Amino acid sequence: MREHIPCKERDALASYIGGNEMETKQIMLTDEGLKKLEDELEYLKTVKRKEVSAKIKEALGFGDLSENAEYDEAKNEQGQVEVRIVQLEKMLKNAKVIDQDDVEIDKVGLGTKVKVYDVDMEEEIEYSMVGSTEADPDKNKISDESPVGKALMGKKVGEEVEISTPAGTSFALKILEITK
Repeated sequence: MREHIPCKERDALASYIGGNEMETKQIMLTDEGLKKLEDELEYLKTVKRKEVSAKIKEALGFGDLSENAEYDEAKNEQGQVEVRIVQLEKMLKNAKVIDQDDVEIDKVGLGTKVKVYDVDMEEEIEYSMVGSTEADPDKNKISDESPVGKALMGKKVGEEVEISTPAGTSFALKILEITK
């Protein structure tokens, strides 16, 4: 027995989580980012759906649904899985892969790696410029929409940028090198 959320409910959930914006917004991805999203979608559709369906089936065996926490939890998990599937499908539908052959290194842009010198901390940092979907600050993958990313976009080697933080402080980065 395959459990699923009816299309009408999935569409409502997608709309609730910002599905309308995702329908039109182009998602910029690297090859690696595209593969990651495709793999996650495949996992959710082939493995996770079956796991959640099995949890629901097991919980149904516990009897009275009005006081069945396992059933409620499994149905909530099912909803979360279906919403994520809709999100991923919309992202992939609107994905544009950054062609590394087209990436220019004369200025900072999506698909470039930029080595900067943090003037205040007196240290070098290398960032990979990616779209917002792939951003991961812990791995120095920064979005072109982030404050640091916005400040660096379009700048050239030798230029210095001043970045203001939400806390009201600021810091300076000097661009040392731009590569692919």
